[in-house]
Amino acid sequence: MDSLSQVALGAAVSVACMGRRTAVWKAALVGAVAGTLPDLDAFIDHGDAVANMTLHRTESHALFWLTLAAPLLAWATARLLREHQHFRAWWLAVWLALITHPLLDVMTVYGTQLGLPFTNHPFGVGSIFIIDPLYTVPLLVGTGVALARRPPAGLRWNAGGLVLSTLYLAWGVGVQQHVRGIAEASLAQAGLQAERLLVTPAPLTTLVWRVVAVTPDNAYHEGFYALADRLKQPAPRIGFQRHDRGMDLYPAAQAVPNVARMAWFSHGFFRLREEGGQLYITDLRMGQEPFYTFDFAVARRQGEGWAPHPAENEMARVPLREGLQWLGRRMLGEAAAPPY
Repeated sequence: MDSLSQVALGAAVSVACMGRRTAVWKAALVGAVAGTLPDLDAFIDHGDAVANMTLHRTESHALFWLTLAAPLLAWATARLLREHQHFRAWWLAVWLALITHPLLDVMTVYGTQLGLPFTNHPFGVGSIFIIDPLYTVPLLVGTGVALARRPPAGLRWNAGGLVLSTLYLAWGVGVQQHVRGIAEASLAQAGLQAERLLVTPAPLTTLVWRVVAVTPDNAYHEGFYALADRLKQPAPRIGFQRHDRGMDLYPAAQAVPNVARMAWFSHGFFRLREEGGQLYITDLRMGQEPFYTFDFAVARRQGEGWAPHPAENEMARVPLREGLQWLGRRMLGEAAAPPY
């Protein structure tokens, strides 16, 4: 999730844990800092764009390492604030602020390696977009009221914000499964067999969803579904647009280390293309056709093969105005074509 959401979650969790044991501002500040710490790995430059992407959310997001770090950070907090008598409470508060960070991140589609050092699998539920105001606002309001009002009223607001934000996460998972069912039925009606199926929300909302189906003919099919579509159609059906994955390039390209790494990290949701003698690999999970957050140039043509070079990200963003207009129309159930 975005940094503001992680700050808000860490602060809210810490305030809930510490209760009346310390000043609310102290609990909120410590929680906000602890909730931010895992993302400091984003400042590490590994010298390659693919490495920077796939090594983000690794050890600093691993539940095992964060659990080991929690008592040390709690001891430093208790010592700095001269609250040694509350060490155990600070331990719990810091630990929860730390581990809720990767647990929230895993709800996005990116990929969080929270099982290290036991497994490097990049977990990603994909039921919430990386920025979603309906998740973050209840946390900000709850903690803000807790800072402004005296306990216990302020603490109740903080707890309420945590409950609402957690319920919103549950809502996202439920809607994701609902849309998956509609997507599977739509694919079957279209005579398409999906080897892999991705269902993830559009930016800023869980009212519009993007579906990507990878099919055995080396293509991927993209479609969109809005919850309001059911108001327009009793039995809504998702329409899909077919795109080539460039898998004819894969036999030679799979020897390129960054191609193999992206194929693993994206769980197979990738495409390849050649432009101007350059080999590109695109992560199909983040973005929408033809605009993708991670589109890497990874090798140059060398005879029948490829000469790897440090990856460069050719990110393309959806035009803001056109994208927001399309999103608003789709949220209302209008059959608007996505911006291209």
